[in-house]
Amino acid sequence: MTSLVEHPRRLHVVDPITGESRTDYDLADEAAVSAAVQQAREAAGWWSGLDARQRRRHLLAYKTLVASRIDELAELIRSETGKSLAGAQLEVMLAVEHLDWAARHARHVLKRRSVSSGLLAFNQASSVEYVPYGVVGVIGPWNYPVYTPMGAISHALAAGNAVVFKPSEFTPGVGLWLAQRWSELHPDRPVLQAVTGDGTTGAALCRAGVDKIAFTGSAATGRAVMAACAENLIPVVIEGGGKDALIVTADADLDAAAQAAVFGGLGNAGQTCAGVERVYVEQAVYEPFLAKLADLVRQVRPGAEPDAAYGPMSTPVQPGIVLSHITDAIDRGGRAVVGDTSSVRPPFVEPVLLADVPEDSTAVTDETFGPVLVVNPVADADEALRRTNATSYGLSGSIFTRHRRRGLALAARLRAGAVSVNSVLGYAGVPSLPFGGVGDSGFGRVHGADGLREFSRPRSVTWQRFRPAIDVMTLQPTASAMRTSLAMFKWRHGRR
Repeated sequence: MTSLVEHPRRLHVVDPITGESRTDYDLADEAAVSAAVQQAREAAGWWSGLDARQRRRHLLAYKTLVASRIDELAELIRSETGKSLAGAQLEVMLAVEHLDWAARHARHVLKRRSVSSGLLAFNQASSVEYVPYGVVGVIGPWNYPVYTPMGAISHALAAGNAVVFKPSEFTPGVGLWLAQRWSELHPDRPVLQAVTGDGTTGAALCRAGVDKIAFTGSAATGRAVMAACAENLIPVVIEGGGKDALIVTADADLDAAAQAAVFGGLGNAGQTCAGVERVYVEQAVYEPFLAKLADLVRQVRPGAEPDAAYGPMSTPVQPGIVLSHITDAIDRGGRAVVGDTSSVRPPFVEPVLLADVPEDSTAVTDETFGPVLVVNPVADADEALRRTNATSYGLSGSIFTRHRRRGLALAARLRAGAVSVNSVLGYAGVPSLPFGGVGDSGFGRVHGADGLREFSRPRSVTWQRFRPAIDVMTLQPTASAMRTSLAMFKWRHGRR
């Protein structure tokens, strides 16, 4: 776990595995944040003035610089989060893929397009164009300090905005590294900047005159961000976490489903907002699936080594949360199949597999954010869907079945922003797919065309091609014009 000790106007970060002191960082106050936003405002004038092809060239150069130094960035991620080296490298690779897609597709997605004017305004030609907001503030999380915030940063930049990025107080070095790479390419054009600090810095960014905020974190903090932005009607994109489920039908490939549950539930020590926390299995295959899953979970061990399956909890409070959920599940009658409360040994948590856990347990209702899998039997897929949807969260979900049509039909009934059939997190590596949730998982989208439009303002434009023969768009239309228009209206809309 990366721990944080506050010093006056400084952040003191220690190594998440050894506990050794690392680096002090500035704690940006309101004045520092405002200065960064003002610099971004000036840079945005240059950046938005470039055409899409020019921005693409600059963004691809930035992409190349980040990709060429993946080893350096992955080690920095690992040093601040404790995650495995492979996990850190994969995070960078996914982030770069999305950056590449945004840079290459912004021109096509955001170009001006003609739309139909309709019968009433047949004399008008109409179009929609997309213009950048100006300055976008991005507040990032600690669990995926590159992949998650870069979803917003990449698409905001590609859409023509400047960005002020506030990384998590637990991963400030990663945020600064990303901004410094941009500065190497354009030292006098601060289109991407990072300001380090804690929650007070994030609050200052919300009130510093930015044009939009993209936030990833807890639902509770998301509400606080929205409240701060509401003071000046600043629009927001919120990703507030999840309590995602994996549904296993009786006809599923149980080996593949078990392997996916291990990856989705234990990867990154379970600290994945769209990871697997609940598994619902049709009763007919419940016991065989549980046995297969238990065998796989028993083979997993966390560690400090770069090639460990996963690393420590990344914040000081997380082990306590995980322990409370395990304790509540067992106290309410759940079975500890693999591991138990003794599996929590801060900063590490051994994998825990719980079965037959009551649905009102915090291990089922609340976001655990740790390497804990809850597996419960259900009578059929309909019951699995009901239980899956019986949560305030709605980020993503997974379904395992051998029948494509059935899988897609079940996916259509999930209350979630993204669904993977016969995989988990399948959408994460698809740059053209939007990502976001519903309910306490937030709203708005990053990635794909929707992500580009999320950071653009649509502007409608009409131009009159010729004067209409019948003009009712005037202060006092003639009686004959109204009679003719009403007759046409009733003929078009009033007939059965």
